Amino acid sequence: MPRPTRRAVLGAGIALAGSDLSVAAERPGTTPLGAGNAPAAEPARHVASTRRPETRTGRRPLGRGETELVPFADALPVPPVLRPGGTEELDIVLKAVTVRLHAQLPPTRVWTYDGHLPGPTIEVRSGRSVRVTWSNELSGAHPVTAVEVPPGAPGELSPVDLPGRGGARPLTGVAELAPWTVTHLHGGRTSGGSDGWPENGLGPGEGQTSEYANDHRAATWWYHDHAMDITRWNVFAGLAGMYLVRDEEEDALRLPSGEREIPLIIQDRNLDTDSEGGLTGRLLHKTLIGETDSHGRNATFPFFGPYTLVNGKIWPYAEVDARWYRFRLLNASNSRTYHLRFMDEESGRTVAEAVHQIGSDAGLLPVPIPVDGTLSVAPAERMDLLIDFGRLRGRTVRVVNAASGVRYPQVMQFRVSHEPVADGFVLPEVLASSFARVALEELPRYEKRLVVLTPPGPIGAGHAEMWEMHQIPAGGVPIPGEGIIQIRGADGELRTYRRGARSFDDALGYLAERDGWEQWSFLNLGGAGMHPMHIHLMDFQVLGYDLYSLTAPSPYDDGIGGTTAPLECTGQAPVAPGNQGWKDVVQVAPGQMVHVIGQFRGATGRFVYHCHMLEHEDTGMMRPFVVMPRDVLKFHHHRPGTGSGHIGH
Repeated sequence: MPRPTRRAVLGAGIALAGSDLSVAAERPGTTPLGAGNAPAAEPARHVASTRRPETRTGRRPLGRGETELVPFADALPVPPVLRPGGTEELDIVLKAVTVRLHAQLPPTRVWTYDGHLPGPTIEVRSGRSVRVTWSNELSGAHPVTAVEVPPGAPGELSPVDLPGRGGARPLTGVAELAPWTVTHLHGGRTSGGSDGWPENGLGPGEGQTSEYANDHRAATWWYHDHAMDITRWNVFAGLAGMYLVRDEEEDALRLPSGEREIPLIIQDRNLDTDSEGGLTGRLLHKTLIGETDSHGRNATFPFFGPYTLVNGKIWPYAEVDARWYRFRLLNASNSRTYHLRFMDEESGRTVAEAVHQIGSDAGLLPVPIPVDGTLSVAPAERMDLLIDFGRLRGRTVRVVNAASGVRYPQVMQFRVSHEPVADGFVLPEVLASSFARVALEELPRYEKRLVVLTPPGPIGAGHAEMWEMHQIPAGGVPIPGEGIIQIRGADGELRTYRRGARSFDDALGYLAERDGWEQWSFLNLGGAGMHPMHIHLMDFQVLGYDLYSLTAPSPYDDGIGGTTAPLECTGQAPVAPGNQGWKDVVQVAPGQMVHVIGQFRGATGRFVYHCHMLEHEDTGMMRPFVVMPRDVLKFHHHRPGTGSGHIGH
């Protein structure tokens, strides 16, 4: 019997996530399924009911030249859920469709997984492997218009906070991009052949088959495009979705589930305008013009857009009962970090005692963490949240981005029912009893790596760079010198490092031992803000933060490309409770050296690490590394200057 495809799985009766999905895309088929072998699917839905009269204000189409959208006009959509069945196989089709991002907007053309924006949530059991075929059936021109605009005058809104092209011409070549894509499971422990290597993109009519072992604790992962040089536009076009791993430890907690477990996938976007200034609905990737490189191209700035989408809708609302809910939060934005606050609309105050963080990127935290202030969520970071709406019965809660300089701070709205509900759930005192903090002194050995994140400047042709460093004797090179960094660390010792690699195409520098422990340190020399750093194949724990002063004159000279005096550690900072669990993305702020410890477990092959600001990733802040079995690695001949860092203990 042939393997059932995703078209068969999402058969008759499914309610698409957005009943406004256009028939421009092929509808899922209605072929009946064979008994017992098909993947199970939960249909898409909206988090709304008929218990309150819905305002129709947001349903009025925009007039000529209008760009102000009404907040909270659309119910929050929830993507369909796929649970692999007896076959343990899925066929997910990448296709172009049209959707409405807001009730007042014309249809928007997007690229999707299986016709949903965002893609369906894949749910698996720990230890049960799944084979996914990602079939590229994309067609037509790229759905994103990309432009670059000059900065605005001081005191004015930045041009990137305004819709429309601002008179700029679209970037040459973006509209003509072929539908070339490769899918990466972010967080998954996969072999190099299944990881979604950036250069292994596939065109229309081709498929990528990946094996996912799912040998992992319960976690919130996600999948997205990872195509070399164009990830920023492909993900912007819609290619992202959530992937959940379940295990017995999570089951035993009896957390809110079913309709009370909701993914929240947050993304910022901009939209094009017509000749009269009205919104067209077309996706617009608008960034500021930077310095010009040696080829006459503008340096690429990160994307920040004025409109926030949650599960594919701009500023949606969700109607919830007065009881506990679980939210799987993902920041899938290209570059924007969200500083989220939960505000009581009536009092204007931050909601207290109702929100708890129970998990981070790679699993549950040991204990719940109360969230009474701001949640900082960088691109690709995930947070597992519990909210007790029983404390907020009859209230309206607005989620806002509390970062400075945000044109539209609203993110979404919760409308809590007045009706009391019996809820037997009790917040557990302990979540992950299996969790333990890694103690360096208890490890027999571990490799140490240092990666320096440099500011934009002449050395990087206007782009921030990512330098792999190797410790050398202090007297072995002239100082100052290009690629030479001296650091006096928290222990007071002076160390000298030489750059081994700086771009994706430089020779391979880092080779790692499968299942061996590794301490990676990221030092941010400023100039380009915070960098969210992601290492493929590794779950890690954040050990701590060393602080370095970058006050002018900084010891780092971007004209030389090295330090003129040692960088001096001025102090240390503790790890916040919400970051003490297992993670795979870490925020590295300017003037910080962040230390993480982890293992490359369960697989071998060639992988990458990178900044997860997609504009940075696409323009040089990504490097390869190779993981090998220990008995093979000992025969590898390291090239001088590109081998390992140094061994701890």
